[in-house]
Amino acid sequence: MCVGLPARIVGIDKDGTALVDASGARRKVSAALLEDLNPGDYVMVHAGAAIARITEEDTEETERLMDELVIDF
Repeated sequence: MCVGLPARIVGIDKDGTALVDASGARRKVSAALLEDLNPGDYVMVHAGAAIARITEEDTEETERLMDELVIDF
């Protein structure tokens, strides 16, 4: 099973990387797969790459579901 994590774009570098915030953890990821990303956009991150643009509502739902999984585990 593959798990993508929702993250908010904090900044974008000219080299095709983005700084993202995923529940308080900041990481650099590749932004090469998506066009026209801007700070404040939400993305799904998998294997060090932003793979899809998502909404803030998608982010909230994913975080809620992940919380439920961790509690049940």
